[in-house]
Amino acid sequence: MTNTPTNNLPAELHEQFGLDTVSLEYGLSQDELFFAAIKNDRGRVDPNGDSNQQKAFQTALGVDGPLVYYTDPSCTGRPVTDTFAVARNSVIDTVWWKDGFGQFAPDKFDELLPRVVEHLNQKEAVLYVTDVFCGWDPEFSEPYRFIGEYATHAYFCNIMFPKNVRDDADRNLSGWTILNVPSFLAEPDRDGTNSNRAVIMDIENRVALVVGPADYCGVNKKTMFTVMNYVLPAKGQLSMHCSANVGDKEDSAILFGLSGTGKTTLSADPERLLIGDDEHVWTDSGVSNFEDGCYAKLIDLDKEAEPVIAAALSMKGTLIENVPPLSGKAIEQTDPQEFDLSDGSRTENTRFAYPLTCNPGVAEGAKGPHPETIVLLTADAFGVLPPVSILNAEEVMYHFVTGFTSKLAGTEVGVTEPQATFSSCFGDPFMSQKPHVYASLLAKRMEEHDTRCILLNTGWTGGPYGTGQRMSLKYTRALLDSALSGVFDDAKVEVQPILKLRMPLNCPNVPDEILNPRSTWDDVEAYDQQASKLRDMFRENYAKSGFGDLGISEVM
Repeated sequence: MTNTPTNNLPAELHEQFGLDTVSLEYGLSQDELFFAAIKNDRGRVDPNGDSNQQKAFQTALGVDGPLVYYTDPSCTGRPVTDTFAVARNSVIDTVWWKDGFGQFAPDKFDELLPRVVEHLNQKEAVLYVTDVFCGWDPEFSEPYRFIGEYATHAYFCNIMFPKNVRDDADRNLSGWTILNVPSFLAEPDRDGTNSNRAVIMDIENRVALVVGPADYCGVNKKTMFTVMNYVLPAKGQLSMHCSANVGDKEDSAILFGLSGTGKTTLSADPERLLIGDDEHVWTDSGVSNFEDGCYAKLIDLDKEAEPVIAAALSMKGTLIENVPPLSGKAIEQTDPQEFDLSDGSRTENTRFAYPLTCNPGVAEGAKGPHPETIVLLTADAFGVLPPVSILNAEEVMYHFVTGFTSKLAGTEVGVTEPQATFSSCFGDPFMSQKPHVYASLLAKRMEEHDTRCILLNTGWTGGPYGTGQRMSLKYTRALLDSALSGVFDDAKVEVQPILKLRMPLNCPNVPDEILNPRSTWDDVEAYDQQASKLRDMFRENYAKSGFGDLGISEVM
């Protein structure tokens, strides 16, 4: 049963898009969306399957457990090469154009969107509509309307985004709309796309169009975050791909880090309240979460180490994505705890969406005061970065736009030794303005609020990956705790001569000898060679990225 719209939705969508002969399922409850997804969501699931396969299933727990969903096998993650922004004159000079965020010709988009609408009208499509917000801060949240063919996607948006943040009166004037149409297959020669799918953001008109087999749930989340990363800096507010928490002394902290650096693990501190684990904004009033949920990787989940996620797998109103069914057992007969989370046969990027409230110890309103501490996380597999370095304002901007971590040998075919990975602002794919915009805002906020910053290495010590050992989590937490409590504010330091990083001489509950990584290597000359090699990688990335032209000082 469709809830009665609180506004004249059909008239609005007719005026906005020309949608006329579609059926609108507006404002359905999660239970209603759950059953609608199972009954109606159809598309390709298997590589050799047709477009009428069932995509959503219940488990043995029924509606009291998770919804299980399978994407098109060609889209089990964000479709990087198929993601664009419309290159209108109003944005062409401010958008950060790059691989994974290319220019889409305005005339092509203005032809494509009506064709998609006509496709929906001709098939008399059933469209699921949900109204949410991106962001918990009432002043800077953006109204977000999802319109799409899959009930699963509306269900996902209801998990991941806040509701009722403020009055909805401005939604029609300032809101953003994502129109998600998997059944429409783009024609590259005609439409200007790279394939039969596309994710296209029209920033000027506050519309995003998703077409073709781009039905990975994360598209509906990351597209809106990319929008926020354009909109908020224009308002003087710093959007961030980071986790955040707050202590009992109202001492907020922000943790930036790429996959594998420990961002989620370290922010989930039993002594501190979680603000969020992925996307935030630092506004004039403090830090707040964009989201109302978490979207966690499930592959090889250690249920003992991650008890919150493990418990949530059996909770109502959650969503399991792309975890394969058990051999010889129907999904409907499977308890969620029975799924083999090590099975990456469909994808290594298996996912789980669950409400923020599944976490114990969540900060009220998913917000906190101005951060006292910024943590830049890296996992250095070369084994040369100090376990902790104290950064000044200039160094913060450099390391923030650099966004360094490293790939491990053996993690990908052909990777036989550690490889440097650089992702500007620790979220390169989703940063829609140029890196110096975010770096300048970060420096400004830190100066205004006297915020400290450390570079925390959760990688290797005593040698590179394969020779040394991973930094002890016990020591990493002790270093982080010391930083949060201000132990390093007036610490005696020494400077690593090759990397130009300031290292504290002492830290409570951490052996002095590990604070200088050179002393942990048996062969100090080999350390110097490895450190020089990594420094040169930093310098090459700096030059290639043109950070000097953007006003970022080279500090290494």
